[in-house]
Amino acid sequence: MTAEEALGVIRAERLVMVLRAPTAESALAAARAAIDAGVRVVEVTFTVPGAVDVIAELAGASASGGTLIGAGTVRTSAQADAALSAGARFVVSPGLDEPLVARLAESDVLVMPGILTPTEAMRALDAGAQALKLFPASAMGVEYLGALLGPLPGISIVPSGGVGPGDASRWLEAGAIAVGIGGALSPSGPLDEPGLRALTGAAQKSLAAVQSSPASLVPSSKERP
Repeated sequence: MTAEEALGVIRAERLVMVLRAPTAESALAAARAAIDAGVRVVEVTFTVPGAVDVIAELAGASASGGTLIGAGTVRTSAQADAALSAGARFVVSPGLDEPLVARLAESDVLVMPGILTPTEAMRALDAGAQALKLFPASAMGVEYLGALLGPLPGISIVPSGGVGPGDASRWLEAGAIAVGIGGALSPSGPLDEPGLRALTGAAQKSLAAVQSSPASLVPSSKERP
């Protein structure tokens, strides 16, 4: 999959599940519940114990299921290489590592570095990034995204960090191409039956929030012929 193809899926789905969990088992259970609910883009963060194995498991299962699996909280080239070898189709970082961005972009891998300021955004784009992660988004607010896009129109930004189902549509209306939702979709402990039901409900609520936003007219991949 090319970087452009991966970005196209994210644009169409408008929701990235940012997966954090205390164990690999709970991460897999959460991801499977969200995927069953309709989530089609999952970012497995390197804060999950055994993240590479989780990526490999989900990527193998998604080969025929149409789910895009990526790696998040990537801070080193070694982590990026391990994630890609396991089947990740995009790489997300909490900050801007320009040499890493340039190397992945040259390999036609979708890389979304974390940025907060116009200067960081410009440096990331110059390094070859096709999309940017606004992080931590909640610390700045929706209005900040509009201000950032004023001098930088047309750039692809995915806000993450404190974004939830309740404000997802506002971020999209402000110009985001998608939102990263973590807290509402990440288990804090073992997932029993009530916990799985709650996570499924949160996934459905998140999907409804992004799909109801008038900000994007691009159909979901589930709706495309």
